[in-house]
Amino acid sequence: LVLNQIRSEIINALNPNNSGEAKDGMDCTLCSLDLKNLSLQYAAANNSLIIIREKEIINLAADRMPVGKSPKDNQAFSLNTFQLQPGDTVYLFTDGYADQFGGPAGKKFKYKPFAELLLKIHTEAPGEQKKALDQAFHSWKGDHRQVDDVLVLGFRIS
Repeated sequence: LVLNQIRSEIINALNPNNSGEAKDGMDCTLCSLDLKNLSLQYAAANNSLIIIREKEIINLAADRMPVGKSPKDNQAFSLNTFQLQPGDTVYLFTDGYADQFGGPAGKKFKYKPFAELLLKIHTEAPGEQKKALDQAFHSWKGDHRQVDDVLVLGFRIS
C-alpha cells in the first residue's frame, strides 16, 4: 500500500497537468520484520532482496516496475512474506553496486557477482563486510566515475 501511494504521489508531482511527459521514479524495497515469528514481509519495486541461508543464496524477487510512471503504473505492488530462520543474513541494497561500470572491459559489476560477494563475506563481522564491499567496489570501479548511489544494508537473524 505504501509503494502504491508513493507511486501515485510521484506521478502527480512530476506530471501536475497529467501530461505524461515525466517518466521518472525510483526502485526500492520496503520491508517489515516480525522478530517473534521470524517473518519478513516486503514489497519490492525493481529491487530484490538477498537472503544467505546455510551458504546458499536466496533471491527474493521484486515486482518488475518502478515506483513512478511506467506501463504498469495501474498494477498494484505485491506484498510478499518470507519465513526466516535463525542464522539467515538478509541484504537490502540499491542498484548502484551492481550497475557500477569498471573492471578490465569497463562493464557493469552485475547482480550475480554481487550476490556471490555477499555469500563470500556474510559470516564476517559487519565492519569487515563493509571493508570488503568497499574494497571490491573501488577495485572494480577503478578510474570510472561512480554512476549512482550505493547502499548495502545487512542484518543477521539470531
